[in-house]
Amino acid sequence: LRPRASARMSAAAQWLRANGYVLAGEQSAGGSGWASCSTLSVTSPEGVARRLFVKSARRSAREMFEGEALGLRVLRAARAIRVPEVIHFDDAPDGGSFLVMEHLELTGSADPAEVGRAMARLHLAEPSLAEARAGSFGFCVDNTIGGTPQPNAWQADWIEFYREQRIAHQLRLAGNDELDQLWAAVLERTDGLGALFAGMPPIRPSVLHGDLWSGNMAATPTNEPTIFDPAAYFGHHEAEWGMSWCAGLGPAFWRGYRELLPEEPGFAARRPLYELYHKLNHYNLFGGGYRADSARLMRALAAK
Repeated sequence: LRPRASARMSAAAQWLRANGYVLAGEQSAGGSGWASCSTLSVTSPEGVARRLFVKSARRSAREMFEGEALGLRVLRAARAIRVPEVIHFDDAPDGGSFLVMEHLELTGSADPAEVGRAMARLHLAEPSLAEARAGSFGFCVDNTIGGTPQPNAWQADWIEFYREQRIAHQLRLAGNDELDQLWAAVLERTDGLGALFAGMPPIRPSVLHGDLWSGNMAATPTNEPTIFDPAAYFGHHEAEWGMSWCAGLGPAFWRGYRELLPEEPGFAARRPLYELYHKLNHYNLFGGGYRADSARLMRALAAK
């Protein structure tokens, strides 16, 4: 690990020691462009040997880990699918931050239909936050999706929330005239997106993982499905599938999901809209062909 990352890991270890944990060992677990990871072998204050997973970043806890930690907690509160328990998150003395959570062994293979049913139960669960129970969309804090800031101010109207805090936000970050013009055409052709939702029942807020792809879902040794690394918020359940192009969700998954949550009118027409958010985010993070993918999706939406 780099020295700064090592210092943040030490800050996590110091917090654990100060709160009654006995540390037996630490091992690097890789990371991403915006976070480093390790596993810690500890004995808990109750005398139980366990492993913990630690993430660290150069940005503050408020910027990087507060949203992830609170997101894991609302996902876990739904009691629908296995989600790692958050132990603690905080700033480190050097200006970075850390997040300590339950370590899960991800060596199993879940039944795809059961994964689908678990995700449907997640989306059908009563929201744990009062604002969402009252019908608003958003989250208690802004968070991140990958390394991109994700705004989550509560709004009562889903279409407005998605139009302004998802697509318009990503377009502002992109600063691309062609994409701006294509989006203007989409809004004109779809009555500000309203036409894509015609004939639907009222949309209720569901807790969403928010960044669900194959790298953020797995199974425990007992084949229990689990999800992690969220960009969580409360939104239309269909928005969960904006990353399905790299999630490997096959027919058995969808059969299980639809057993509990049937497809709503116009789902196929809205799928490009929900994929667009993630393609724009990938363009902002990685550039390359994601600009062309985003343009293709907007042309398809404008043609509906």
